[in-house]
Formats: sequence, structure tokens, C-alpha cells
Amino acid sequence: MASTNIDRKGSSVQAGSSTKRAIRFMKMVHVFRSDPRWWCGVIVLIFVLAAIFAPLISPYSPILYHPAVAAQGPSLAHPLGTDALGRDQLSRIIYGTRVSLSVGVVTILMGGIVGTILGIIGAYSKGWVDQVITMVVDALLSFPSIVLALALVAALGPSIINLAIALAVVRVPIYTRLARGQTLLISEQDYVTASRVSGTLTWKILLRHVFPNIFSPLLVQATVSISLAILDESILSFLGLGTQPPTPEWGTMINDAQQYIRSDPWMMVGPALAIIIVLVSLNVFGDAVRDYLDPRSSHEANH
Repeated sequence: MASTNIDRKGSSVQAGSSTKRAIRFMKMVHVFRSDPRWWCGVIVLIFVLAAIFAPLISPYSPILYHPAVAAQGPSLAHPLGTDALGRDQLSRIIYGTRVSLSVGVVTILMGGIVGTILGIIGAYSKGWVDQVITMVVDALLSFPSIVLALALVAALGPSIINLAIALAVVRVPIYTRLARGQTLLISEQDYVTASRVSGTLTWKILLRHVFPNIFSPLLVQATVSISLAILDESILSFLGLGTQPPTPEWGTMINDAQQYIRSDPWMMVGPALAIIIVLVSLNVFGDAVRDYLDPRSSHEANH
């Protein structure tokens, strides 16, 4: 009898979990049907999976030379053709996805973390600390991002690590200003004031009340900024300040193919399309995330 009751409870628990999964799945289907922009997230996911499993899905090595098949057009053996050294373009694009996405994610993480910390410190401490942080942020924002990143990479030296550091420094002021503004709004709320008056430690107030309430705007900014970081990384690599040969990277591939644009245009078409698809997908997906987390933004945009 006891075993029967246990079986019934176990079956009811499994049925309940199955129902919850079905409800979550239907909600996801409804979201994708109601807003096609979410499908751009699927495209981004495909590129992410391609970057992770590049060694498994790439048909050829991205760096080995094959002079016998140099500068061949698209074919069954090489769907996107080969470059001037006989390297498979599709394989190089897949491996280039690793570099571009990795630099974009690392850049946003470093710049976002540092910028958020500085913004919260400045807004919550106020006084001369806030003034100094604001002055530095305004000074950095006075330069175009690509020009500032170009100067930093030129000073540090051309390498993928220095490129990521330079792009992270460029992104710090954006997150600092955003975090500072949001923190100023949150710090004026009654529940924050009550916590402060009750003697709650500052770091607990920041973790419990401030950061959870500013996370959504920061996440939206990250989804939009990552596309700009990938674009800047491709531009600087195109100029020879990022990834160094023979490591495959989209900007470097375009630079190598520019002298063959008339005779062998497929060398440039593949990496250029990869950049366009990723940037457009990330921007559209970022808009969908923004509207989902803050419906007021889409309402204000329509009016």
C-alpha cells in the first residue's frame, strides 16, 4: 500500500513537471510567433554553436596551405571557394567566428563590469569621487570610439589581447554613465532610504537593491554593444592591428581578399556576409530584448 502511494506521488510529480515544461514551451512558441525578431537570436545561437564546435564541423584546416587548389571558386568540395593560398574559406569563416564572438563577449564583460562598478561608486559616494569619475568619462566619450581604440592598440601593440583591452576601455564610459544614472534613480527610492536609515551596510544595499534594479538596462546595453564591439574588432583587424596571420578572422580575411576583389570576389563575399549577418541579427535581437525587458521603450518609440 505504501509503495502504491509512493508510485502515485512520483507519477503526479512527473506529470506536474511535464505540464510545466509544456507551458514554458508554449510560452516560448507564443513569443516567437508574436515577435519575429526573436528568430534573430536563433541565428546568433547558430554562430555561437559554430564557434564552439568549429573543430568538429569545419571540413578543412583553416591554416594549412594547399597551393594546388589556390584561388578556386565555390564548388562542392569548397562551398565558399578557397583563398590565394588554397585555404578553405568556409573553414576559415567558421574559425573566424570564434575570434570575433570571443573578442566581442570579453570586451563587453570587461568594459561592463568595470564601468558598472565605477558608475555605482560615483553615484552612491557622490562628492569629489563622483566628479572625478564623471570628468574622466566625459573626456573618454569626447573621442570617437574607433579612434580611441585605434590609438590604444597602436600604443599597446598589435595583438588580439591588446585589441580586446582597447575595446574594453572604450566601452567603460558607456556603462559607467548608464550605471551612474540608474543608480541615482534607485538610490532615491523609499526602500533604499529606509535601508540606509536602518543601518544596513552599504555593500548590502548595493547588492540587494541597487544592482538587481539596474541589471536589465545593463543587459540591454550589452546586447546592443556586442555588435559594435565585433564591428570595431573587424575594422582594427582589417587594419592589421588585431589578429595576426595565419589565425583566421573576418576583418583580416577581407584585408587579404581586397587585392583579388575583381578576379576572385568570393574571397571577400564570405567574411563580409558573416559580419553583416551577425551584426544585423545582434541588433534586431537586442531591440527585442529591450522591448521585452522594458515595454515602455517600445511604446515611447511608437509615439
